[in-house]
Amino acid sequence: MCARSHKQSTNLIASVLTNRCPKCRRGKLFTSGNPYNLKTTLDMPETCPVCGQRFELETGFYFGTGYVSYALSVFYLGLSFIFWWLFIGISATDNSIYWWLGTNSIILVFLQPVLQRLSRSVWIAFFVRYERGNKAVI
Repeated sequence: MCARSHKQSTNLIASVLTNRCPKCRRGKLFTSGNPYNLKTTLDMPETCPVCGQRFELETGFYFGTGYVSYALSVFYLGLSFIFWWLFIGISATDNSIYWWLGTNSIILVFLQPVLQRLSRSVWIAFFVRYERGNKAVI
């Protein structure tokens, strides 16, 4: 019928958001599915269990994820500021800006494990190309 085959790959955005291997878009990047298990939140296998792609391309490869994590945090803060401004309002005469800052500080602390994983997924997707079969696809 309309069932998807297991060999059919997802698109780039979906594979990044679900933390999949950028080469085959099927293998899992992280050993644990739970980002809030803080002992294993960033544990990754050496290679993809499906296609064998190495996940650490060179020593210190993931140091650049700090920039991606920063950009994701700023993007989130920008969106939340716009929504806060539209739905709650920000004024110089009340403390709404401080409520926004406090609320977002707490939310970002709890989002940090998810943002760390997402930034690793985005970072490796910049450097590893998707391959359908044996041909590299841009």
